[in-house]
Amino acid sequence: MRFRGLDLNLLVALDALMTERKLTAAARRINLSQPAMSAAIARLRNYFGDELFSMQGRELVPTPRAEALAPAVRDALLQIQLSVIAWDPLNPAQSDRRFRIILSDFMILVFFARIVERVAREAPGVSFELLPLDDDPHELLRRGDVDFLIFPDVFMSSAHPKAKLFDEALVCVGCPTNKNLLGNISFETYMSMGHVAAQFGREMKPSVEQWLLLEHGFNRRIELVVPGFTLIPRLLSGTNRIATIPLSLVKYFEQTIPLRIVTSPLPPLFFTEAVQWPALHNTDPGNIWLREILLQEASRIDPQSDTC
Repeated sequence: MRFRGLDLNLLVALDALMTERKLTAAARRINLSQPAMSAAIARLRNYFGDELFSMQGRELVPTPRAEALAPAVRDALLQIQLSVIAWDPLNPAQSDRRFRIILSDFMILVFFARIVERVAREAPGVSFELLPLDDDPHELLRRGDVDFLIFPDVFMSSAHPKAKLFDEALVCVGCPTNKNLLGNISFETYMSMGHVAAQFGREMKPSVEQWLLLEHGFNRRIELVVPGFTLIPRLLSGTNRIATIPLSLVKYFEQTIPLRIVTSPLPPLFFTEAVQWPALHNTDPGNIWLREILLQEASRIDPQSDTC
């Protein structure tokens, strides 16, 4: 189909190239052969009068013109998908839908595992692709490249709908053999002890407890940085280090990695785990179905009332 001389199929190719940044991967994404994708690039260049991409190694580097076109092309394709091509009604028992979800390792263990178990019973053909925290998850959400983000609501964009899952308390913990943790600890002791903390993505973004502590003006002495919460309990064992982690994670590990919860001099620290989805997916039957399951399972989680 052509619109003012432009083959609209080329916009699908351009979107795939901007997303994948590799010729072979982009071709595979839209079920084209590599020669056909190369031909599409040539036609795009001819129509727009711009190189659009240059090769650096095996990666396609977009020109400023391609960068400027990408958001409008992606938005147009999403609008067509959601407004022109009607969403099929979802029959969970027969669906083979695959959901892409960004969430932390902590939430996979303490929450999403129950979602996987329930969906396996109710919709055995449905599958999941669970992705680590990205440096720019909001851009993936805007492009519709992920179905859901699940993380603390303080990190969520105001541009897309979201819903509360549950409240979580942060507690101060250490190894039971750590003699420094007998009884209460002073503010000076807390700040001077070595801490283990999680940071995420290539940019090493702070986790929620570090963000909250910095909001209160507290800058701890972090001796060990790890790429996820679930590594922390094991790395506290046999050491004098401490960490501030979600209470539900402590309870998850209590049978295999005992941790001592200590009363700290800090104000109580809480955060809200939430789920967010692309605004354009708000009426997608599949998104609504899984969204309802997430909220139902979240309502069954016991409130975390203990604090450090």
